[in-house]
Amino acid sequence: MQTLLDMLGNGFLGVMGLLGLNTELMARYGLRFLDGVWVTIELVIWSVALGGLLALPLAIARVEGNKYVARAAFAYSYFFRGTPLLAQTFLVYYGAGQFREELTAIGLWWFFRDAFYCAVLTFTLNTAAYQSEILRGGIQSLPAGQMEGAFAVGLSKVLAYRKVILPQAIGIGLRPLGNELILMIKASSIASVITVYDLMGVTRLAFSRSYDMEVYLWAAVLYLVMVEGVRRVWNVLERRLNRHLLVGR
Repeated sequence: MQTLLDMLGNGFLGVMGLLGLNTELMARYGLRFLDGVWVTIELVIWSVALGGLLALPLAIARVEGNKYVARAAFAYSYFFRGTPLLAQTFLVYYGAGQFREELTAIGLWWFFRDAFYCAVLTFTLNTAAYQSEILRGGIQSLPAGQMEGAFAVGLSKVLAYRKVILPQAIGIGLRPLGNELILMIKASSIASVITVYDLMGVTRLAFSRSYDMEVYLWAAVLYLVMVEGVRRVWNVLERRLNRHLLVGR
């Protein structure tokens, strides 16, 4: 892994040098920027993956739950989609400090004292709300006959969701889910305000020591590279998973 990072770092510095950027500044902070990119990728992958697991029961609760369960799921979604992610991050990271003794007593302070874990928790809760709405829309867009057909061949409701409903709902929501992933990459910069040294955290550190605005240009380019990589991968994924929809076009 370290050898790969060194190779990427040398390539990154070479490209930046060809563009006529500050080579001395690059030599000092270039590799740290790549470390920041890796932290950003870890943060986003963990958050989106865990958020997806939480989104499934939330979406099903909105569709299948009784009025109390459905309202509780709606309240969760309403809160996390209606309040700023920055405020949510502060509530988790700084708010946890108000309950240090209680968290220590139950053995959870080790988690909440770590800024990276707090960022993952906050981003997971936030993206779960958005992903659940995407999945709910996908489920409700399917004809009622899909569930009836599943029952007709002897599937239980659980198996019907797993084998019939959810695969189609995810296919329908694939593009919005890709957009949510891209939004999370850009929103992950918020983690830098609680001392997580992701890409933006490293950028702020480099600027505080060099006062060279060029470092923000590097950050913008690296975020753009990550977003473009996701966009291209998602295009391929969407074509493969939804190729049955393209037949006859």
